[in-house]
Amino acid sequence: MLKDLDLQVQEKGGNVTVTGMVPNSHYETVVKVVAEGINGVKSVDTSGLIAQEAPQQAQAAAPQDAGPSASANTVSSGPASAQTEIAPTSSAKPAAASSMDAEIKEMEDRSKIAKAVHQAIRNNGELKDDPIDVLQSGKSVILRGVVDSDHEQRLAEKLAREVAGVSGVDISGLRVAEGAKELTREKDQETGDTVYTVQSGDTLGAIAQKYYGNAAEYKKIAHYNNISNPDLIKVGDQIKIPG
Repeated sequence: MLKDLDLQVQEKGGNVTVTGMVPNSHYETVVKVVAEGINGVKSVDTSGLIAQEAPQQAQAAAPQDAGPSASANTVSSGPASAQTEIAPTSSAKPAAASSMDAEIKEMEDRSKIAKAVHQAIRNNGELKDDPIDVLQSGKSVILRGVVDSDHEQRLAEKLAREVAGVSGVDISGLRVAEGAKELTREKDQETGDTVYTVQSGDTLGAIAQKYYGNAAEYKKIAHYNNISNPDLIKVGDQIKIPG
């Protein structure tokens, strides 16, 4: 629903700002639901989204003598210039609006599942300090990050499966590495972000591998820390690790 829209997303300290054009005002809710479902996101500002539909024009286009239900005769399916005729009804919502409402509700339900899994892991004494991220894929969840042992890996999967609504758990991105808890020990006092101090021989790819189990995630770390050249990091630099 959102992948073809040219939206700009900025994130700092867990606060996300989304700007750009959307087909109609319903998309603001969709953007919020999707963004809030991402672990580590504390707030979502969508005030910079601009809806292409023009409610005033849609109302003005309706016949003046059509009565109270005239505004229900059309529904915007994109820019204001592209409107589709819909048979008027006195009580039912336009079909497109009802369909989007149902899709938004489904997205909200799915994001709640991922959040519940993340909370279950954080509430567990053995796993609470492990750098584990929870991603949503339909009604399944993907666990990604690092744990100290095979036991903790199995425990994380078990906790995720026990959350109501979870249909499947993918742990292929959850790797085992001794000392995983050490990775999250140092915190930024203002934002709560995990902070890593660059050691001799480190690269952003190696740091991403430690925290996410995927060296390609170095781009996320570079962007979060405003590092223009990922190859230029120095011993002693402190790098914030986004959730």
